[in-house]
Amino acid sequence: MTAEAPTGAWLFRYRSFLPVPLALILLFVRKGQSDSTLVVPGGILLVSAGQILRLWAVRHIGTISRTRTTRYGPLMTAGPYAIVRNPLYVGNWLLWTGFTLWSRLLWMLPVAWLIFFFQYRAIARWEASFIRSKYTTAYDKYARQVRAWLPRWPPMSDLKPLLPLHPWRDVLFSERGTLIAVLVMAALLTGKYLAGD
Repeated sequence: MTAEAPTGAWLFRYRSFLPVPLALILLFVRKGQSDSTLVVPGGILLVSAGQILRLWAVRHIGTISRTRTTRYGPLMTAGPYAIVRNPLYVGNWLLWTGFTLWSRLLWMLPVAWLIFFFQYRAIARWEASFIRSKYTTAYDKYARQVRAWLPRWPPMSDLKPLLPLHPWRDVLFSERGTLIAVLVMAALLTGKYLAGD
């Protein structure tokens, strides 16, 4: 076990709460806001893309994605997992990049990206170590073919699911926390934008 493992496990367990300080800065800081008319629409597009990617990933992996324990289902290599190994985390990166643009605090982009890099790098390494312990040969083969963060195109497979896709009702229920957080952030950032300086 590496020194990074306990950190990754802790970050994984509390990953839903860690973005709160970043969210508060984006919502309440006005100093240094961009006047560009493109950043808010760009932010909205990235937030939408991030949430769509997350929904696609959860449709394949199911409610197991919401667990805070080391409980895993089968090794998932279809759908978005045929393109990138961590589609849920890439979706989060799109969400937080989008929220940062939406806030018009462009100077916060490198800060948000650094937070994301250190947090999700540790989480993904810990998670990969755990998955590899369960599916050693299969995971190593998969990891050689699909990158952790950069999309692979064409995808590793034809994107067909290994198992039946989860029903949309279950997907939306599983994603309810993220969907609520996205809608609340969207409403508050829109309010901040409309209130002006």
